[in-house]
Amino acid sequence: MSQQLWFLRHGEAVPHEAKSDDERELTARGERQSIAAGGALARLGVEFAAAYTSPKVRARDTARLACRSLDVEPEEVRGLANGFDADAALELLLGSGGDARVLLVGHEPDFSQVVRELTGARVDFKKGGVAAVRVERGGGTLIALLRPRELESIALDAAAEALDG
Repeated sequence: MSQQLWFLRHGEAVPHEAKSDDERELTARGERQSIAAGGALARLGVEFAAAYTSPKVRARDTARLACRSLDVEPEEVRGLANGFDADAALELLLGSGGDARVLLVGHEPDFSQVVRELTGARVDFKKGGVAAVRVERGGGTLIALLRPRELESIALDAAAEALDG
């Protein structure tokens, strides 16, 4: 396995007017997106050495819900709240050991900028969406980009198989 960074944008949150930015909670849809993301990644066999989340409520709750299916406990990292960059992402990855996969839960526009810095790819991160980058010397390669609908479909397929099983 190679070193990989997996980025999960927080699920849909209540409007900006409802609460302060740090305290915005997930909507019911955002909770479903978060659960589906975790279920889909588990179904795909993605295992993480570590998971890190922004301390903002919507990201922290996304991480908690997604990580239920992933056998990893999310750890809050203040740097994921604002101004997160490629150097910070690589530092978290390197701190997790050799050939590791690390899940990062946070915000836009930071995540799309980090993916672009590492790969040159321009990605459109939907709320509850996932992107993965294989990290290589001098950069990285975009290896996955999954929209919330796709994650929900994968998670539902897994649930249907479990019921049939």
